[in-house]
Amino acid sequence: MRTIPNARTWHPDGWQDGVKLDVDAHGHITAGRHGGTTDQRVLPGIANLHSHAFQRAMAGMGERQTNPADSFWTWRETMYRFAARFTPETLHAVAAQLYAEMLEAGYTTVCEFHYLHHAPDGKPYEDPAAMSRALVAAARETGIRLTLLPVLYMTGGFDGRALGERQKRFGHDVEGYLRLLDALRNEEGPLVRVDCALHSLRAVPEAAMTEVLAALPSDSRIHVHIAEQTAEVDECVERRGARPVQWLLDQADVGPLWTLVHATHLDDAEVRRVAASGATVAICPTTEANLGDGLFRLRDFLDAGGRWGIGSDSHISVSPVEELRWLEYGQRLVTRRRNIAATERFPSVGESLLHHVASSAGDSTGHPIGGLYEGEYADALVLDVAAAQLAGAQDEDAIDRWVFSGNRPLVREAWVGGKCVVDNGRHYRSDLVAHNYRAAMERLLAD
Repeated sequence: MRTIPNARTWHPDGWQDGVKLDVDAHGHITAGRHGGTTDQRVLPGIANLHSHAFQRAMAGMGERQTNPADSFWTWRETMYRFAARFTPETLHAVAAQLYAEMLEAGYTTVCEFHYLHHAPDGKPYEDPAAMSRALVAAARETGIRLTLLPVLYMTGGFDGRALGERQKRFGHDVEGYLRLLDALRNEEGPLVRVDCALHSLRAVPEAAMTEVLAALPSDSRIHVHIAEQTAEVDECVERRGARPVQWLLDQADVGPLWTLVHATHLDDAEVRRVAASGATVAICPTTEANLGDGLFRLRDFLDAGGRWGIGSDSHISVSPVEELRWLEYGQRLVTRRRNIAATERFPSVGESLLHHVASSAGDSTGHPIGGLYEGEYADALVLDVAAAQLAGAQDEDAIDRWVFSGNRPLVREAWVGGKCVVDNGRHYRSDLVAHNYRAAMERLLAD
C-alpha cells in the first residue's frame, strides 16, 4: 500500500480537507482517509488528449515566413521535411523529453496520435510496429500514462488521391492497419492502452472507416482530426455534400468513446449535435493559435452541454495551464467580455475549466482517471504552495491562481499510479532524458 501525502484535495465535487489517498499495488485509489488539516493542495493529474510527439523537436522552427499567405498548409510542408528525418531511436529520445516535460507541467496522461509509422521511403521497418514501440518505451521510461493511437492514413485528400512522397511513411491499407493494432496490444498494461485514430475524413475513405470501426473491440476509443481548417470544411462540402462534422455524425455511431480533435469550425447544428452525442472535443488552443486555425465555439458548446478536454498537439507549448488560460483568453478577445467559461455551478473560471478536463479524461483516454475518486488511478498533482503566486491561496481562488497568475510552473510533485515521478518540480530522470534528447537533436539537425 502506498499513500499520496495528506493534503487539501480538489475533486470535481469541490475541495476536501486533509485527505490521504491510499493506493494499491496496481496504482488504483482504494480509499481517501482524513489526515488532519494541512496547507498542501492536490489536484487530479491532467489528461493531454492530443499529441504528436515528434513535433516537439521542431517547436519554434516554423516561424519564418515562407509565403505571404502562410497558413496551416504551408506549415505542413515544413513539418513533412522534419518528419522525414526520424528513426525509432530519435523518436524515442524526443518523446521521452516531451513526456518528462509534460509530467513536470502537470500532464499525467497523454493520448499519442501517432502516424509516423514507416521508414522515410514508405517501407515498413523489420518490425512494422517499431516507431510505435519507441513511444511506448518513452512512456515507460518517464512514467507517464499513455493511450497510444496508431493512425490510419490512406489518401491525400477527399478526392482519394494517393499519398505524396513525404506522406508515404504514414500510410497503411486497412488490413495492415488492423495487423498493427493487433501487434501492439501485447504492449498494453496499467500504464499503456492501445486504441484507434482515423487521421481525418480527407485521409480515410468512407468504406475504410466503416471496415475499421466494425473490426474494433466494443470499448475502443476513436480519435479523429476534424474541421480544423476552413479549406477542409469547404472541400468536404464539395466532395461529400456535407460539412465534416455533419457528415461524420450522419455516417457513424459517434458517442462518448469518440474524441473529435479541434472541431474548430462548427455551425449551430453541429455544436448541438456533437454535444448531444456525448463525444469529447479535444481543443488545442496554443497549436490552433500558432497555425492560425481559428477559435473553438466554447461558450456555445458549454451552453449545449458539450464535453471537452485539452491537448498540446504540436507542443509549441507543453503546459496545461497555458492551454486552459488561452482557451479562456481567446473567447474574451472575440466577445470583449470576461469569465466566459464560468458556469452557475462553477463561478470560478479555473474550477470550471478543471472540472471539464477532469470529467472527460476517462472516456477520452480509456483509463480510469480524472477525479481522484476511489477505483481510479492515483494520478495527482501537488501544487507548490510555497510559491509566491499561491501565497495565502483560499479554496475560492486557488485554482484560478494556478491557471492565471503567471508562467512559472506551480507543480511541485506529479504522481502517476501512486508513484512520484516529479519531485520539487523536476522529473526523476530529467538529466538523462535531456542528455539523450540533445544527442537526438544533433542527429535530426545534421546536414
